[in-house]
Amino acid sequence: MKGSANRRALPGFGLSLGYTIFYLCVIVLIPLAGVFIKTAGMGWTDFVHTIWNARVIAAYKVSFLTALAAAGINAVFGLLVAWVLVRYRFPGKSLIDSLVDLPFALPTAVAGIALTTIYAPNGWIGSKLEPLGLKVAFTPLGITIALVFIGLPFVVRTVQPILQDLEKDTEEAAVMLGAYRWRTFRRIIFPEIAPALLTGFALAFARGIGEYGSVVFISGNMPMKTEIAPLLIMTKLEQYDYAGATAIALVMLVVSFIALLIINFLQARISRRTTSA
Repeated sequence: MKGSANRRALPGFGLSLGYTIFYLCVIVLIPLAGVFIKTAGMGWTDFVHTIWNARVIAAYKVSFLTALAAAGINAVFGLLVAWVLVRYRFPGKSLIDSLVDLPFALPTAVAGIALTTIYAPNGWIGSKLEPLGLKVAFTPLGITIALVFIGLPFVVRTVQPILQDLEKDTEEAAVMLGAYRWRTFRRIIFPEIAPALLTGFALAFARGIGEYGSVVFISGNMPMKTEIAPLLIMTKLEQYDYAGATAIALVMLVVSFIALLIINFLQARISRRTTSA
């Protein structure tokens, strides 16, 4: 009886699971396996020479550090935006809520050109910052701003539903017992939204690592300074150096996968701690 009840509760489970695994293999696993297979055709000496080149190492640093900085900024301000959209009512709220999704709909090349035009030395904002000695376009700062622009929706849309479903009774009880707002947020609200916030951070970080269209214009593409790893991959593809391109992509894939594993581990640990509390 129990077995038939389970089958009724999950009709077609075996067939749907088979399609799920097949779909993931075709869309995710097989393309990633192609990266490993193509790179395996290189000799070990050529592989090390390709990925350990000073120019490639500098591009890795630019890509990963700017993506990390942008994801951190988005984690803070994305939480703030989600909080305002959920907890307050004000004129134009629907418009602001719609604008959050604009980086999703806007082509990345358009975003890159627009940001470069604004932050260039002769741009609307760049011309105001230039006399202060602050250069944005064609610097790592400009890359970070571009990644903040395209990564903000990931944090907002991940945290926003959790804040909407959060029960306010506990908060009100804490306030009635004399807890300060900061303590209420730190002890009651933040543990509930921390897993979602980490998820948004991870999504923004992953998107930033592989971002190309919105970054390639504002970065300036100066080797050893503002050149990003995806641009090196494109350069090697244009030179028909497919093995070299996949070697660089493989390093980015492995580092990104390790970073996401660490973030998922922290997320699961926070979730268990919150549940047990």
